[in-house]
Amino acid sequence: MSLQQRITTSGLSAVNAQAIQGTVANGLTALGSTQATALQLTADVNYFTTVGAGTGCILPAMNAGDTVDVYNKGANALLIYPPVGGAINGLGTNAGYSNATATAYAQIRCITPILYIASQSA
Repeated sequence: MSLQQRITTSGLSAVNAQAIQGTVANGLTALGSTQATALQLTADVNYFTTVGAGTGCILPAMNAGDTVDVYNKGANALLIYPPVGGAINGLGTNAGYSNATATAYAQIRCITPILYIASQSA
């Protein structure tokens, strides 16, 4: 992808460039021990620095083709929950997907508003 600076230099506004590139949240802390109490993600790229045992985050509502990136720099596995009613990688409905610290980067893609696939770094 292009750098935001190149997009704005071409004549698009900074707001349009950010919509194309996506938003970033840094220094996140995982919360809760269930889907209902997990941290609600609001950015496209999410960098967690604090992850307590059994804590997690919940994906925003997404449309087919949308992606969310998550990086787990915390000390424990991060549970990534789908939006209510959804499932990630064939797990049960509303089940958390474990993003281990050893494979810290995960990309989650929406297939339908209730079906998601996740891949992790090696």
